[in-house]
Amino acid sequence: MDAETGRRRSMRWLPVVALVAAVASGSPDTDDLATAVRGAISHASSSPAAAASAQLPPSSVTPAPTTVNRTTTFGTSASGRPLTVTEIGNPASPNRILIVGCVHGNEPAGIAVADALAKAPPLSNADLWLVPVLNPDGVSADTRQNADGVDLNRNFPFGWQSPGQRGAVDYAGPSALSEPESRAAAALIKSIRPTTAIWFHQHLAVVDNSQGPAAVETRFAAMVGLPLAALTDYPGSAVGWEDATFGPTAFVVELPAGVLDSPAVSRYVSAIRAIPQP
Repeated sequence: MDAETGRRRSMRWLPVVALVAAVASGSPDTDDLATAVRGAISHASSSPAAAASAQLPPSSVTPAPTTVNRTTTFGTSASGRPLTVTEIGNPASPNRILIVGCVHGNEPAGIAVADALAKAPPLSNADLWLVPVLNPDGVSADTRQNADGVDLNRNFPFGWQSPGQRGAVDYAGPSALSEPESRAAAALIKSIRPTTAIWFHQHLAVVDNSQGPAAVETRFAAMVGLPLAALTDYPGSAVGWEDATFGPTAFVVELPAGVLDSPAVSRYVSAIRAIPQP
């Protein structure tokens, strides 16, 4: 290599040396130097050596998916209690699974399933969204309805019907989405666009296959040991609205009466974590 060639090659990298010196000294002109460095690197990459290195085969190692476990508040109840959702898993996964542990306050057994899922290792092939309690006021009061006396599972827009008398067990509210809990849930679901959703209820001990993803319902029922049954799709139900909005993605699981023991919780957790499997 002659002296002129060596001088030209060394000049290509002078901006890099200047940037290092500027950063070390706290110089305010590092933006301009960084621009110069990008130009120098681009020019240097046209050299034969750079061209040869660009032809190296890409690494065969696939980066591990980034998983998360984060809890946020997505609304408040009629009496001001927070509504929380935990996202756990891989946000880039196309498998977006929503679990609602409790919508009727006197049917709380599904809360344990949602809580256990939040403590399990994040899945790399699914993004789980866990709402343990959509009706914290009802859970606190041990009532089906929220603090306004509204059955939240009759307050969604699809098929909503004008309400009967306030105080009725399934009072639908003065209008569709009149309640802060149902409005917050609808907004969350529209944002997530779940590919599968399970809404837990009690006390019939069945998996509802009247609508929703039939293959998922069948496998889920077999894994948890519940029979399949076609339940009535009531006007204003959350699952009816979700399936009408996003296609057959949501279904109801009616848990047995009482509290789930640890083995039962584990069965439901395993069945949910198996949903993304082919």
